[in-house]
Amino acid sequence: MIMDIAASIKGASKEYKTGDTVITALQPTTFDFRKKELTLIIGPSGSGKTTLLSLLGCVIFPTTGEIYVDNMLVNNLSDKELARIRLKNIGFVFQNFNLIAPLNALENVMHPLRLSGISKKEAKIKAEEALKKVNMESRVKSLPKNLSGGQQQRVAIARALVTEPSIMLCDEPTASLDTNSVSIVMEELKMLSDSGKSVIVVTHDLRLRQFADRIIYVNNGIASDNPSSDELLHN
Repeated sequence: MIMDIAASIKGASKEYKTGDTVITALQPTTFDFRKKELTLIIGPSGSGKTTLLSLLGCVIFPTTGEIYVDNMLVNNLSDKELARIRLKNIGFVFQNFNLIAPLNALENVMHPLRLSGISKKEAKIKAEEALKKVNMESRVKSLPKNLSGGQQQRVAIARALVTEPSIMLCDEPTASLDTNSVSIVMEELKMLSDSGKSVIVVTHDLRLRQFADRIIYVNNGIASDNPSSDELLHN
């Protein structure tokens, strides 16, 4: 059903020109990303997985093909319209957390709401709810430097969640974490997908497969539902 689809890429590719050389970062690719689904995008460095995530995040435009977010074609939108979609429809979670150092956990989570013009009072209520969802309500006043890596990542997830986006894009969200924190963070992301979001996680860590509803394998710019022979050998 189209109502279940949070994002789609249809025949989307990405090429870069360096002088006379054309580098293909991603071959023409077609996928639907559904709500209530945690999708892993797995591949080695330089395989094209981050390019795929950047297309879904409306950070770059495809060379060919179309990108849809919440059934809206984004290819021809203005910079202002794209910024609005990134703020309201898409939550971003990064490997290095990207929290703002002078702000405490609550203020970090309030930040995107304040950017979108929501009052301080309402932003505080929504931020507290988001922190509660990732079990960080006891650390609302903590600065990032006083939180563990796993705790910082959970605050970052709350910040991505607070605008109630339909899509959560996570770029290597567990790469800086210890094993225990990896499980906690992935369980939080799985819970968010179960609650109705489309959670898309780029990783090269095969240990995360246990949390996935679906896996897309990317290698040499080709994205597929089936692992390559190299990946099968490393299973």
